[in-house]
Amino acid sequence: MAVSAATMTVASLGPGAARIVIAGDVTAACEQALMSAHEKASDTGAKLIVLDFSEMEYMNSGGIGMLVTLLVRGQRRQQRLAAIGLTDHYRQIFELTRLDEAITLHDTAESALAAR
Repeated sequence: MAVSAATMTVASLGPGAARIVIAGDVTAACEQALMSAHEKASDTGAKLIVLDFSEMEYMNSGGIGMLVTLLVRGQRRQQRLAAIGLTDHYRQIFELTRLDEAITLHDTAESALAAR
């Protein structure tokens, strides 16, 4: 099976908030790309980082571990993380791993913004 390299795109969601659109396969191999995207979002002063998984194709345990690393980095900066665009399968994985207790799950970026 060919692995599609993940790409991360950062966009502003207004003052104090940024979105990171995650496309492709989320594995440990894309850690540098995600951490760079987080750095870029943080540089804008974002205290809410919305991870948009709507273009994600696949995530393995290495990708879950990478999200935990991102969560720790965000907590050190007093940032909140939210996730949108997860399929039912990945929502269930977030719940089973209890990631949903630290990364809030929302249907849209607007609902993530409204919950802050």
